Amino acid sequence: MHDAGYYELLGVDKDASAAEIKSAYRAMARAMHPDAGGSPLAFHRLREAYETLSDPRRRAAYDRGFQRSPVRTRRRPREFGEDPAFVADVPSLDPATLPWWHRAGEPACPTSPRPPGHAPAAILLAWLLLVVLPLMAGWLLVTVWFLFATAVAVWLVRRHLRVREARRQLVAEFGQVAVYGRPGAEADHWGERLTAELLTRYLGRLPNVRIFHGLALPGSVFADIDHAVLAGHRLVLIESKTWLPGCYGADEDGTLWRDDRLFRGGATGLPAAMAAYRDLLPGVEIRGALIIYPSRAGEITTEEDFDLPVAPMTPDQFVHEIGGWLAAEPSTVDAEVLRTLCRQVV
Repeated sequence: MHDAGYYELLGVDKDASAAEIKSAYRAMARAMHPDAGGSPLAFHRLREAYETLSDPRRRAAYDRGFQRSPVRTRRRPREFGEDPAFVADVPSLDPATLPWWHRAGEPACPTSPRPPGHAPAAILLAWLLLVVLPLMAGWLLVTVWFLFATAVAVWLVRRHLRVREARRQLVAEFGQVAVYGRPGAEADHWGERLTAELLTRYLGRLPNVRIFHGLALPGSVFADIDHAVLAGHRLVLIESKTWLPGCYGADEDGTLWRDDRLFRGGATGLPAAMAAYRDLLPGVEIRGALIIYPSRAGEITTEEDFDLPVAPMTPDQFVHEIGGWLAAEPSTVDAEVLRTLCRQVV
């Protein structure tokens, strides 16, 4: 096997990095997996090569010509599936650990007044430019300045009235509701109920945010998307999953992995949902998030590659990453976007 070469089997150089080895393995595993029509023996040899080269100690031993048995050294404890009596908890996060927390709360919960800074000097300069200098320049300039100031004042008043009227209409149509729909009520939907609490407890702090539970895809009558959060022109689509403990990752196309193995215990419909909602809401920036809760005692971890189109996340990772993304820009309610999303609530 050393002559045949684990490196040759994976198609990488002997000085390949761990990331290159993982990427090569994933690309080949999808084609060689028995579920895809590959040979079980060939897939087993591919797995042996990856398990050896991804472990620094075993790789060093292999390079010295002392390859160890991956079956004996990497055997995992047997897993018995989900525990019906187990329910995960919503994490209790310290607001001090959330960089966006204070920034997001400022518009809705003003704190102490800001220090004057350069404001007095700016006001004095504006007064000199708009009042004193025109008077010194003669009545003709004063007249022009007065007409210009009047036009600006009229424009500001009309704009204020339009904004106030838009807000009145928004309240008349939607009221003060910030949460639309309800999370799953079935016994096995406890992951959705945990996420609903998570969204209300943390992301509900964002100004003008709207939370949705149970959105249908365009043309569907089913709750195809577990949750969504809208802040201004940013929308995140969310799925809640209760899966076995382990380390989860994903590829660019949404292929899921668990403990560096192709994950066959579940799937996500977020890639298709994101594409459908980009067509439905042009101009809205859309992300996907897969929140994973353990279905039995144990720890969920992720590869923390949150730039992926659909990134697996723990609940606390979701609050940090998505909360910061939604809070990065000022949030105002777009009535047409809100109206469209409300029509999709099942």
